[in-house]
Amino acid sequence: MNSRSTITANSVRSSEAFRSPTPDLASPASVEKLHALSINPFQRPDWDRLVGALPNHCFFHSSAWARVLVDSYQYRPVYIVRESQGILQGLLPIMEVDSWISGRRGIALPFTDDSEPWCLDSDVFRSLFQRAVELGTARGWKYFECRGGKNFPDNAPSSLGFYGHAVEILSDEECLFARLESSVRRAIRKSEKEGVSVEVSQSLDAVREFYSLQCKTRKKHGLPPQPFAFFQNIQKHVLAGDLGIIVTARYQGRPIAASVYFHFGQHAIYKYGASDESFQHLRGNNMVMWEAIKWYRRKGMKRLELGRTSVANEGLRKFKLGWRAEEYPIEYWKYDLRSRRFVADTDAAMGWHNRVFRAMPIIFSRAIGAVLYRHSA
Repeated sequence: MNSRSTITANSVRSSEAFRSPTPDLASPASVEKLHALSINPFQRPDWDRLVGALPNHCFFHSSAWARVLVDSYQYRPVYIVRESQGILQGLLPIMEVDSWISGRRGIALPFTDDSEPWCLDSDVFRSLFQRAVELGTARGWKYFECRGGKNFPDNAPSSLGFYGHAVEILSDEECLFARLESSVRRAIRKSEKEGVSVEVSQSLDAVREFYSLQCKTRKKHGLPPQPFAFFQNIQKHVLAGDLGIIVTARYQGRPIAASVYFHFGQHAIYKYGASDESFQHLRGNNMVMWEAIKWYRRKGMKRLELGRTSVANEGLRKFKLGWRAEEYPIEYWKYDLRSRRFVADTDAAMGWHNRVFRAMPIIFSRAIGAVLYRHSA
């Protein structure tokens, strides 16, 4: 059973619970005596133990990711839980984003590819949903958005859709290599033949090298880079805590490609990738990914998630499928607290702004990114 079918099994729902096209999950009468609490995970020393005990637990539910978001952007953590005798029965992690530009809202979770709720059953989810509505109404949220887990509010329309990909990590390295697409195998062999070396690090120096490449890559894609402080906090709370790595490819001592990976339990996540386009012919990105897969195999990891991919980004989708990755849908959902209904959204990754940032010097796009990301979440 793959992880997606397992998640579905974990969200067992009664056949009567979600019949209407836009179910009234916010109705207090539907929750009856089920109670959910809103907590700050930082006030729970046992938080990572609780999350780590959940089937299909996710790195993004960990306290380390919460620390990165709070320290980088001053968001307010509001994690809604159902708990019994020290065991989580349900979890809906939310960060309150309070912006004078984009308004106040709840997001589960900002800058996260796929962070769906975890619930024992539909009744537990309804109690979490009701608590989120109560809290958001009291706090003046415009809406709350969940990035993943569209299967929980059944029959509700998704707000956005993406591709997700994951590589099953086999125990045998030769079998892993043999199952890659031939073009990927050729790219790895070419990179090795050209003398590209690869190293794994958790240091701040590695973060600096990655960020330099990241700024170039974001310019190529027509997007501002996130502030360097964000990646400093990743090093402080994730890498230094042995919950992530940076893999860097070098040619003649010069960094030509690098990626950031997170891990928690037996699952790893490819989060950020960057490269120097002038060395694209050396296939450094392929070497980086292959080294990460081998590294996680040695660590006993079972699965490497490759993050979300916009439907319009066929190039990135093709790159991920080349690793024989399982493809599955990632669907977000958004509940408007003013109209009390689920609403659609648009993927803002592509638009007129891409041309502007491609033409803009990196120093200016960095300054804009340092202001913009806190508000965009």
